[in-house]
Amino acid sequence: MSAPAARILMVEDDSEIGRLVGDFLRREGFELTLAPDAEAMDEALAHSRPDLLILDLMLPGEDGLSICRRLRAGDSIPILMLTAKSDEIDRVVGLEMGADDYLTKPFGPRELLARVRALLRRAQAGPSRPASRRFSFDRFLLDLDARSFAPAEAGLAPIALTSAEFDLLACFAQHPRRVLTRDQLLDWTHGRNADPYDRSIDMLVSRLRKKLDAAAASGDLIGTVRNGGYLFKAEVRRLS
Repeated sequence: MSAPAARILMVEDDSEIGRLVGDFLRREGFELTLAPDAEAMDEALAHSRPDLLILDLMLPGEDGLSICRRLRAGDSIPILMLTAKSDEIDRVVGLEMGADDYLTKPFGPRELLARVRALLRRAQAGPSRPASRRFSFDRFLLDLDARSFAPAEAGLAPIALTSAEFDLLACFAQHPRRVLTRDQLLDWTHGRNADPYDRSIDMLVSRLRKKLDAAAASGDLIGTVRNGGYLFKAEVRRLS
């Protein structure tokens, strides 16, 4: 008895692309459902969970990044993100939001097929141990699940962080020693409500920097990269 066909849900508002991809993948033995937007996707997910989600980045209403973030909050379904943008930052943000792989339009059907099969193989191999969300750096301990930030040494005064400051610190701790752009930080801390012209992220970084530097052993934990963004300089260890 042959194994049942893998079920794929494709969220794509371009009906022509959806038709071509759907016809191709069905010929390769997959079951494919097409949804033009987030609302139709949610309706399809309410009926059955697919084995793989193919998600376009640019969608009407809720975009692909927001959808990806929302799904990742409660599901481990493999996500292949499609994007017409060639900028590296769009691909990086997509992967950081939880996409398992990306494919830039226009793409060849064989490349799409190879990536689909690779993601399905990885999913069928079984779940890996989830990465710890506890970190240590300088003289601090950060626990993302408990939303706690405390000194690692006895006798040190605690640092009170606002919710927004904690979320920003979480971004830095998970991506240490790499330049993070303002747009990335805005998207990760403000989500789909982010305003690209919002300068509040700079004020938030300034407030967090002052609090950390006042208590850190090394000081100057958050650097500014001209025309780039911000860099968390601390050596961060992920705790078991």
